[in-house]
Amino acid sequence: MANIKSAKKRILVARTRADRNKAIRSGVKTAIKKVYAAIESGDKNAAQAELLSATKTIEMAGSKGIYHKNNVARKVARISKAVNTMN
Repeated sequence: MANIKSAKKRILVARTRADRNKAIRSGVKTAIKKVYAAIESGDKNAAQAELLSATKTIEMAGSKGIYHKNNVARKVARISKAVNTMN
């Protein structure tokens, strides 16, 4: 354990940020799973609605620096392609 006050604070701040980042990443994964679940059910309208929600969630995570912009673009492109290629 650190002895210096600023080092103790850094440990607390790092833990807080890690927990926040973990929660946001989990939310992104859940949103992506919802899109694929809607695709599996075959409901294109539901899939498009989930796509909008997931895109917003992913882009917000990218704007907060949790994902790199290329990673955000890749995730959005993959789920968009999956929805657009539905029957």
